[in-house]
Amino acid sequence: MFKEKVIVITGGAHGIGRCMAEAFQREGGRVEVIDIAQGGHYVGDLSKKEVLEDFCAYVIEKHGHIDVLVNNALPIMRGIDDCTYEEFEYALKVGVTAPFYLSKLFAPHFREGGSILNISSSRDRQSQPQSESYTAAKGGIHALTHALAVSLGPKVRVNSISPGWIETGDAMWDGPDAAQQPVGRVGCPMDIAEMALFLCSEKAGFITGENICIDGGQTRLMIYHGDHGWRLERS
Repeated sequence: MFKEKVIVITGGAHGIGRCMAEAFQREGGRVEVIDIAQGGHYVGDLSKKEVLEDFCAYVIEKHGHIDVLVNNALPIMRGIDDCTYEEFEYALKVGVTAPFYLSKLFAPHFREGGSILNISSSRDRQSQPQSESYTAAKGGIHALTHALAVSLGPKVRVNSISPGWIETGDAMWDGPDAAQQPVGRVGCPMDIAEMALFLCSEKAGFITGENICIDGGQTRLMIYHGDHGWRLERS
């Protein structure tokens, strides 16, 4: 499906990013990863403008073009009580500014039928207390998606995915942790990777500016105190 296509994935060294990188490789893609973690990929801090520019130059010098950009890198999560100005700014740099600037840098180098996929979060529409930096970044990339889709079309389609609870380690979840998702389980990285493959393929050629929430239906579950055993308790 992606034979000889050039795929760039940010934050692709672990978790959902790594799963997507491996999925694109299985489909024949030539995958380039940038991550702050050490490893056999381009190592760099996405909050730094010069790193983004150097990485783009590296990819284009090596491949000459790009077909898919996946903006996946995670911003930090800090709450309003403890989050500093610098931490909030860093979260937005990684979560919104880097996806914007990489899209801008790579825009002239996309081949026809190119695709950008932004990874948001179900937190772009709901929140827990003390999650402001992460939630703001994920809401920003959600909105950035439809703006880029209008600006870059028809040459490049731009969509986003909002994952819910995705277990990226080895933990096994059952009981209430699983049951709170209407599908009855916690998600896994392949749930996101499968949609990434579809949205970046020609099969999704009439889809752009769209956000797809993959959360097992959790954000569709209405909760009322005392309903079906749900109770609100405050410490």
